[in-house]
Amino acid sequence: MVDHVPVAFRGAPPPEDRPTEEPLPLPRRHTLVLLVGRVTTIKLAFWAAVTGFELALPRVLARPFADRFGWSIAFAMLATALALGWAAWSARTIDRDAGGISRSVATIATTFAAASVVASPASIPLLLVELRASTDGCPGATTCHLEPFFLWVALFAVGFLVIPAAFAASLRKVNAE
Repeated sequence: MVDHVPVAFRGAPPPEDRPTEEPLPLPRRHTLVLLVGRVTTIKLAFWAAVTGFELALPRVLARPFADRFGWSIAFAMLATALALGWAAWSARTIDRDAGGISRSVATIATTFAAASVVASPASIPLLLVELRASTDGCPGATTCHLEPFFLWVALFAVGFLVIPAAFAASLRKVNAE
């Protein structure tokens, strides 16, 4: 096999008495699938919960936008805290079939790739809901509230960066027991 062909050394080969470090094992396919599944599930649940809350809030709390926006912020903070806790717990949980997920460059890169490619488009429905909220109580169809956009940007940053970072930071170290 080509992978087992030794590479020529430049200069002197390493001394035989010095132990050479074994290369770290690469993540297995089912481990990376488990990682993508966990991160994607957390992010999709986060976006669905916040979007569902934002859709239901005007129907449940029939008040002007300014009175409802505090509830939006409170729920966004609660959803963020739950998602971060879930990410930390999920990163350390051992799967019966795939085993644990160890921290490596490949697993961290996969965490952020899954976050950007798979789950981030799920924030678009929330953007549409916040677009509608920005016109609530405004004359015509104009936007007079910028707060929903700022909330969406903050939640997008949470979903795109903070949740994957919490997951990646909580992964087990390679040599940890």
